[in-house]
Amino acid sequence: MESVAVMGSTGSIGTQTLEVIASAPESLRVGVLSAHSNVDLLVRQAELCTPDLVVIVDETLASDLQRRVPQGVQVEAGLDALGAAAAEADVTINGVVGFAGLGVTLATLSAGKRLGLANKESLIAAGPIVQPLRLVPGAELIPVDSEHCAIHQCLRSGSSGPGGSRLSSVVLTASGGPFRGRDAEWCASVTLEQALAHPTWSMGPKITVDSSTLMNKGLEVIEAHELFGVGYDSIEVVVHPESIVHSMATFTDGSTIAQLSQPDMRLPIGYALSWPNRHQIPFGSMDFSKPFALHFEPPDLDTFRCLSLAFAAGRAGETAPAWLSASNEVAVEAFLEGRIGWLDIAAVNDATLQDWDGSVADSVDAVLAADSTARRIAATHISQLEPR
Repeated sequence: MESVAVMGSTGSIGTQTLEVIASAPESLRVGVLSAHSNVDLLVRQAELCTPDLVVIVDETLASDLQRRVPQGVQVEAGLDALGAAAAEADVTINGVVGFAGLGVTLATLSAGKRLGLANKESLIAAGPIVQPLRLVPGAELIPVDSEHCAIHQCLRSGSSGPGGSRLSSVVLTASGGPFRGRDAEWCASVTLEQALAHPTWSMGPKITVDSSTLMNKGLEVIEAHELFGVGYDSIEVVVHPESIVHSMATFTDGSTIAQLSQPDMRLPIGYALSWPNRHQIPFGSMDFSKPFALHFEPPDLDTFRCLSLAFAAGRAGETAPAWLSASNEVAVEAFLEGRIGWLDIAAVNDATLQDWDGSVADSVDAVLAADSTARRIAATHISQLEPR
C-alpha cells in the first residue's frame, strides 16, 4: 500500500488523481491533501479520504481548516509546509498550478521519492536546478500529462532511454484548441468563454487558456527537452484534433512508435501512480471495433505566436524559459480578469521575452529572481496596453 501526496488536490489534476486512487484501494491511499485556499472542498476531500495531513497555502485560513477537518487529521499551512509534506509520502502528484509548484518538485526529488509531475512550470523554469535531483537515489520523475507520458511509454517500447542514441526525434501532438483554423483577425475578438471551451480536454482555466494560445504546447516542448534530452531541432509539433495519438517517438531505424488512448487525464495520472507497473485503471480505453479517422496538420505559427516564443526561449536556455513562463502566467491572469485581449497574451509574452536580461540559471535564487523580474516587466507591458 503506497501513500500518495496529492498537491493541489482541489484543482483539476488533484480531483482526477483522487478518482484514480479510489479505483485502486488495494494499492493506493491518500496520505496528504493540499490546496491554496479552497477550504470547503479540501474539508470534503479530507472527510472522504481521511488523510494523515492537509496543507493550506493561505495561512490566514489555517484556523478555519483546523476546526473543520475530521479528528486526527493534522493541519499545516504555508508554502514551506507544502514542500515538507510532499517529501513524506511514497508518491507525490504535483498538481499545483504555476511556478508555486517548484518547491514541491524540489522537495520530492530531494527526498528520493517518486514524483508525478503535472506542474510543468517548475521543470520549465528551473530545469537546470531540477535535473541534478533526478540523480538522487530513489528519485523518479514521471510526467503527468498526456504528451510526455506518451513519450515516456514510447521510449520504453523502443528500448532507448532518454537522450539515447537510437532516438531520432519526437512528435508532440496538439489538439489545436478551440480556435484551430481561425486566423489572427478572427481571434482579435475572442471572449473568455470561447477560450475556456476546449473541444476535447477538461482542465483548469489557466491551462485551458494556454491550450487555446498553444503556449501550453510550447511549454511542453521545453519540458520534452528537459525530460528526455531531445534537442529542439528534433522536436516537432503537429495539430491532431482527435487527441487520440498523444505523442510519437521516431528512432534511427526509421520506426515511429505512437501511444494512443482516449483523451482522459486519469490515464497519465494512473501511469505515474503505478510506475513501474500498470494498475488496472477503468478509464479511457480505446474501442477499435468502431471506425474512426486520425488527422494531422502543421500549426499556424502566425496566429499562435506563443509556440514560436517557447521554442525561442528554450533555445536561449538559462533563465529564458523561466522568464517566458512567468510572463505568461501574468498575461493569462490579466486575460482571465478581462484586462487584456486574447491576442495580447502573445504580445505581452513577446515584449517581455525581448527584455530578458540573459541571467544564468545556476541557483534557485537566480530562477526566483528571473521569475520576479519577468512578472514585473510583464505587468508593465500590460499596463501600457489600450483598455478593451
